[in-house]
Amino acid sequence: MSRSRELHSTRLGTTDEKGRRVMPQPEDVVGKWKSRRSLIYSGLISIYLILPWIYIDGKQWVLLNIPRREFTIFGSVFHAYDSVYLIFVFLGFMLLIAFITSVWGRAWCGWACPQTVFIDLIYRKIERLVEGNARKRKALNRSGLTVEKIYKKSFKWILYLIVSLHIVHSFLGYFVGTRNLVGISFQSPSENWFLFVTMLVLTAITLFDFAWFREQFCIIACPYGRFQSVLMDQNSLVVAYDDRRGEPRRNTVKNLNEEGDCIDCFKCVKVCPTGIDIRRGTQMECIACTMCIDACDEIMRKINRPEGLIRYTSENELEGESRKIGLRSFIYALLLIIVFTGAAVGLSKRAMLKTQFLRMPGPPFSKVVENNEEFYINRFQAKVQVIGRMGKKLSISSLHPDVQLVSGQLPLSIGKDRESLVIFIKYKKELLNNGSFKVPLKIFIKSDSETLEHMTTEVGIVGPL
Repeated sequence: MSRSRELHSTRLGTTDEKGRRVMPQPEDVVGKWKSRRSLIYSGLISIYLILPWIYIDGKQWVLLNIPRREFTIFGSVFHAYDSVYLIFVFLGFMLLIAFITSVWGRAWCGWACPQTVFIDLIYRKIERLVEGNARKRKALNRSGLTVEKIYKKSFKWILYLIVSLHIVHSFLGYFVGTRNLVGISFQSPSENWFLFVTMLVLTAITLFDFAWFREQFCIIACPYGRFQSVLMDQNSLVVAYDDRRGEPRRNTVKNLNEEGDCIDCFKCVKVCPTGIDIRRGTQMECIACTMCIDACDEIMRKINRPEGLIRYTSENELEGESRKIGLRSFIYALLLIIVFTGAAVGLSKRAMLKTQFLRMPGPPFSKVVENNEEFYINRFQAKVQVIGRMGKKLSISSLHPDVQLVSGQLPLSIGKDRESLVIFIKYKKELLNNGSFKVPLKIFIKSDSETLEHMTTEVGIVGPL
């Protein structure tokens, strides 16, 4: 009879007896869960890379222009004064993560977190391609400084750098604009120092994190792993080992009839990217990547035992009870519905046309004589925000019969979300009341055959007393 194989009981599997880091070299695994995750990972990365290149009506579909305080989200434009919607975005995201965690555990970590997605689908594949499987990688790391080691390590890090640059440039495309970024890429760094330094810093962080820091981020830096225990309960879905079925492990008892299904092959530990032993129960370091499920199922098939010794389940199900959705999950769902409803109502009432009239610098009014009649003129700069009406015509007219509105820019063909034009308001002195008057104006957007948007506003004009 032999003892069961175990990780050290008082330290992480990614550290040695002196507390130094031992970088995990997870073994390759194949299985249904691996295939599903790879499919989802590929979709997420494709969305990330393609999304900033989607242009509709000549406008980037997703663009976060921070200097202009203008954010285009799926074609809808938001400005600084729309920041109230950020409250809905942050609350909705936090509640969604809370709901997902309470019901499906750390599904975000294992299936959608950029840390997991990029490392597993790209960086680990580069590592395997250049250095080989886990056994070969460990042997290479233990070997001395040879030509082969220098070549493989250098080539691997060059590929890491190329991928990191591409990831960072795609990220910057969301903020700078992809077409603008392409033009900047062919210019000297001295012409765009801030953007160039930003690119270098982000590339260094990405390279450090995805290529070296890896699981340490999940274990040490990520706050989500810390507060997941607050969000989860006995009914939350987790990747778990069925110790009722698996224990006692093979070769740990004298009576073979008492042995469980676990043969203590250590395969579940060897494939784990965070270096834990899932047989010890739910752990903060577990990112629910399902690697251990596929590894264990493969072993169970080989020894003709049922799959699912390690599986997606809940703690209640492991104890033989039925799984129920807990009260907190319903509370999260209710709050999520309230937030989404509030956001939908707010967006539906959001004005698609906004205007602001600013008095031009200089004298507040001027006098002109036409056909022996005196007129007074006020000059204004009209700032108009239009949402989603590119290529249409903008017009402004006076609703008062004795006031004329003159501008050489009207009607204006809308070419961007914010338009600015100079208008002149002409009137007679008799219209004024104590030197001022409120003029009603109508602003409308027209296509060739109909009015699409319109609004009315008042502009204060001044003149002699």
